[in-house]
Amino acid sequence: MNVVRRTLIAAPFISLLGATALPAYSDEPAKPAAPPPAAEAPKADAPAAAPAPAKLTATLDGKTITCKEQGVQSFLVRSNWFPHTTDPDKIKEAQKLLQQSFKYRTEKYGYVEGYGSPNQNKNAPKFYAKTTNFMGLTVQVNEKIIPALKCVEAALKSTSAGAEYTPHSSSGIRFKNTYKGVEVSNHMYGIALDIEPDRNKCCGCVKPWSDDPVCTKTQDVWKRMVMPKSWVDTFEKYGWYWLGHDVLQDTMHFEFLGDPDKIYAEQTP
Repeated sequence: MNVVRRTLIAAPFISLLGATALPAYSDEPAKPAAPPPAAEAPKADAPAAAPAPAKLTATLDGKTITCKEQGVQSFLVRSNWFPHTTDPDKIKEAQKLLQQSFKYRTEKYGYVEGYGSPNQNKNAPKFYAKTTNFMGLTVQVNEKIIPALKCVEAALKSTSAGAEYTPHSSSGIRFKNTYKGVEVSNHMYGIALDIEPDRNKCCGCVKPWSDDPVCTKTQDVWKRMVMPKSWVDTFEKYGWYWLGHDVLQDTMHFEFLGDPDKIYAEQTP
C-alpha cells in the first residue's frame, strides 16, 4: 500500500538553517502539539513469545544464511537529528549527524537528488530495488536489506510470534520524496517498510490519520496498533528501528538502520 500521510516541522533547525530547514513532510507524521509519552512495554496479557534459536538461519536466493543480531546506528535515528533543545552546540551536532546520514545512505543505498552527492554513488536507489516476499506479502525494497527482512521472517516463524499476527498489506520503496526541506524519507532509499497502515495507526500524522478515533481514545501507543509487541521486538533484534518509539508514534513503520554488511555471518549452498 502506497500511502502519503505526514507533515513534520523540526523547529530547532530554524535558527541555523533558515526557511529551508523546515521539513514539511507528507510522508512522516506531524509533530503533535504536545508530544505523546514515549512508548512503554504493554501490560502482559499473554505469555511472551519463546526466543528464537541461538543460531538462526534464513534462506536467501536458494542459499542458507546465518543471521546476526545487531542494533541500529544512532546517527541514522531521526530523533537525533531534531533534538528538543535550544542549545546551539547540540543543534549543530544534530545537523552534522543528519549530513552524515545522507552520506551513508547514499553510499550504501543510492543517490537521491538533493541529498548527499552523486560522487558518493552514481546510482539511484531504484537501481537496487528488488521484489521479495515477507510473511506472505510481496514487497519491493533495496536489495541490500533483503537479508535483514529474511532474518526477521525466519525469527518470527521460529517462535510463536509468527502465528500471533497476519498482516494483509505492506509497502516498501517509493520513488517520490514526500519530505520537503532537510529530510528525505527512508522509503526513498528502499530501507523502510510500512505494515498495514489501516490497522497500525500513526496518530501524529496529518488528517485523516490523526482523526482516527483510537488517537483520542488512548495515549498508549501499543493500543493504537494491532501488530503485537513480539513483532516489534523481533524486528529490533536485526537492525530495524520502529518509529513507534519516535514522537511521531508511527506504529506501522520500520526502517533498517543497522549495517547492511553485518546482517549475516556466513552463506552456504
